[in-house]
Amino acid sequence: MKTQDSRLKTQGLFKILRFNEQGLIPTVVQDITSKRVLTLCYLNREALRKSLAEGKVYVFRRSQRRLMLKGATSGHIQRIARVYVDCEGKSLLFQVRQRVAGCHAGYFSCYFRRLGPRGTLTVSERRVFDPANVYET
Repeated sequence: MKTQDSRLKTQGLFKILRFNEQGLIPTVVQDITSKRVLTLCYLNREALRKSLAEGKVYVFRRSQRRLMLKGATSGHIQRIARVYVDCEGKSLLFQVRQRVAGCHAGYFSCYFRRLGPRGTLTVSERRVFDPANVYET
């Protein structure tokens, strides 16, 4: 259960954040150990409140218009270690302790494809799990 002190801190944070016209704030998720950027996601106020209260990343799935715990299906939960706010309050950075992988395609990071000098994409890391074994199709 949240304490009065933590509620006040969250209220103070919400005063400086600038959610966009859809009520969302972009959030970069980075692995605290490797410093790899795992993904970019969007949080609404409810997702941010729940993330801060539970210490796990919740996102707002724009395509499904619903709140979702990151890693709920796969079990690859992201535990929040640190939260940073950009200079204008327009975006967040969550440093997390990533369990297994952050990408539903089976890679540690969603940024596993590198753009080459000739404009071709190449996979730049190995897959750490097989999505067919984790997600129902």
